[in-house]
Amino acid sequence: MNHLIAPSVLAADFANLQRDIELVNLSEADWFHVDIMDGVFVPNISFGFPVLEAIKKYATKPLDVHLMMVNPDQYIERFIAAGADSITVHYEACPHLHKTIQAIHHAGAKAAVALNPHTPVELLKDILHDLDMVLVMSVNPGFGGQQFIPHTYRKIKALKAMTAAINPELHIEVDGGVSISNAADLLTAGADVLVAGNAVFAAPSPLSMISSLKHVSSEISSSI
Repeated sequence: MNHLIAPSVLAADFANLQRDIELVNLSEADWFHVDIMDGVFVPNISFGFPVLEAIKKYATKPLDVHLMMVNPDQYIERFIAAGADSITVHYEACPHLHKTIQAIHHAGAKAAVALNPHTPVELLKDILHDLDMVLVMSVNPGFGGQQFIPHTYRKIKALKAMTAAINPELHIEVDGGVSISNAADLLTAGADVLVAGNAVFAAPSPLSMISSLKHVSSEISSSI
């Protein structure tokens, strides 16, 4: 399975958001990654429904919407109506996770679960068969530009081994500190969706960086 690239809109230039959305449209990226933060589950606030609708207006690629928020259930249908093609909720924020995943699917979107850096992947064993994707956070959620946590490699390997027998089509996404220097190692560990924010939008040529991330090979891995 060829890996996917999902530039994170959180790192875009908000004063020129349409320009950056159209740049990603023209690139080899596969998805837009959109972080929704509520200031409660994470110590930051990002986008709401109007901004998501504005992104959807110009985006020609699917919107991968990551809800970093408490009680996401009450907003699932509104986020899908605003343009979300897939919705990721946090394991740590959903006391009735299976119900939440069912609600996302019933509303017409793909469903994913995110794990904070301290949360073991084994906790998802009983719900893996219901998921389209698992997002492994490789930084503490809330802010872009953080340093990658190396333990992420082991978590991805463990998750990949779990999914082999339960849900081999499951996507494994990684978000936080992803760059051209660690992309190959992440793919080797088992990830197949790379979220990149600063690595893309702070690059001299975002288009070239997206292309480089898209064509990196897991075979040139260093040490993980």
